[in-house]
Amino acid sequence: MRKNAGVFVGLFLSMLVPWLGYILLRSTTFDKFIQAPNEHFYMVSVISLFALVLAVAVGIVAIRQRNIKISFVSLSYVSLAALFVLHGMSTPGFLMHHSSIAGNAAQLSVLIAAIWLWLSSLSADLFIMRWIAKWQRWLLPVWVVALGMICFAIWHYPDLLQAAHLKENPTKWVVSAFIVGSNLWTMYRYLQIYLSSRFPLQLAIVYSAGWMIIAQFIIVTGEAWRASWWLYHFMLLASVIVMVGGIVRQYMSSKSVTTSVKLLFRANPRDWINTHMSPSVKELIMTTEAKDSYTAGHNYRVALYALKLAEELGLSSIELRAIAQGGLVHDIGKLRISDRILNKPGKLTPEERLVIEQHPVSGYDLCRRLGFMPEELGIIRSHHEKWDGSGYPDQLAGEQIPLLARVTAVADVYDALTSSRSYRKAMSHEAAMDIIQAERGKHFDPKCVDAWVRLAAEQPEFFKETLRNTPSLKLERKKNDRGLHNGRSANS
Repeated sequence: MRKNAGVFVGLFLSMLVPWLGYILLRSTTFDKFIQAPNEHFYMVSVISLFALVLAVAVGIVAIRQRNIKISFVSLSYVSLAALFVLHGMSTPGFLMHHSSIAGNAAQLSVLIAAIWLWLSSLSADLFIMRWIAKWQRWLLPVWVVALGMICFAIWHYPDLLQAAHLKENPTKWVVSAFIVGSNLWTMYRYLQIYLSSRFPLQLAIVYSAGWMIIAQFIIVTGEAWRASWWLYHFMLLASVIVMVGGIVRQYMSSKSVTTSVKLLFRANPRDWINTHMSPSVKELIMTTEAKDSYTAGHNYRVALYALKLAEELGLSSIELRAIAQGGLVHDIGKLRISDRILNKPGKLTPEERLVIEQHPVSGYDLCRRLGFMPEELGIIRSHHEKWDGSGYPDQLAGEQIPLLARVTAVADVYDALTSSRSYRKAMSHEAAMDIIQAERGKHFDPKCVDAWVRLAAEQPEFFKETLRNTPSLKLERKKNDRGLHNGRSANS
């Protein structure tokens, strides 16, 4: 509770201090005219251009990490920065003499940024989000081109923007109400996610959206060239900086971009996983391992096996990237199960079994709010479904089950069978293969089993090496693993 109280106090002060500073400055003699068009032209243009480059880099990270929410966040700040470049370059008296572009461009930049930021707060499983996710790779380049065309049109036809009356009553108050309302909703949604995940990016977006609200308040109430008016420029700059800082803390690894690109084309599954496992995903896995010691190494091995099977099936590079990330977090829903049930010694009651069987839904709910793509969400929710329809949580059957979930199911069960539990020793590779083949057409997709058998025959050393040399992502492993116990299926 104290930790949460600190978050709320910090957020409250982060908005209160600049707002009070603006109000107090306006009421004093220090709020002098600082008419510095030279400084405005160069400072705003250069800084906004730099912010634009950072926002585009964030968009590239979003594509690499397969996160639709971060793509929307990127588009929000690309819009803010690009239109602010226009705001700076249209300072009257330099490249043009039209006086209305600068102020209207600033208002438009915050409006469009707020719309994209609001979209980023929506759940990733909504129809519109799933549809847009199909085009994630094209969002950034298409929107950058569209923004370029918008800026070109405004520059050459300034009356187009002036006709919107963004700086006049009542339009400016309607726009302000929308910006404040959408940003408050965005802050609420991301704050919810942050309190359950503690990921730095979510908190950074909350602060960023809050500062955007303060900037909008200054835009519509401030007087141009007053000292207080200059504050909104710094608030928007801070909004971009804090967001980029959150991205860096959550997603950037020590690997160079060149190394990462090269790894996208390698067949070694360990390289795939190490490339696409962001610090945030690693943190999720470590938290799961800390709660359920059986999963120590299990997530990593399942991702390895699933990737190998996916390669054998000839899946695309995009599907391989999805299965790497989805396999790593497939059991993340166990975070929502009480230790009493998860680590119960002995047979589970029917009620407790039902609780266990909800972990795919819990993991799905968490990861859809974090912006995981539909393919990863399908793995998380459906990896316990069975080909004959007797699985859980949705009793899907046959090809109703997402393909990547069918692939992961084979990997998940194989690792469960060949891993030691507190109530039994690990099965041999041969015994586990017999069980998987016996479940062909019942538990597993026949095509996946056939490919698994081929893989085992062609690369027997891979299976031996994986079981011998699997790292746990947990910081410290207890010696007395408690695991899942009697009365549970191999892949609970």
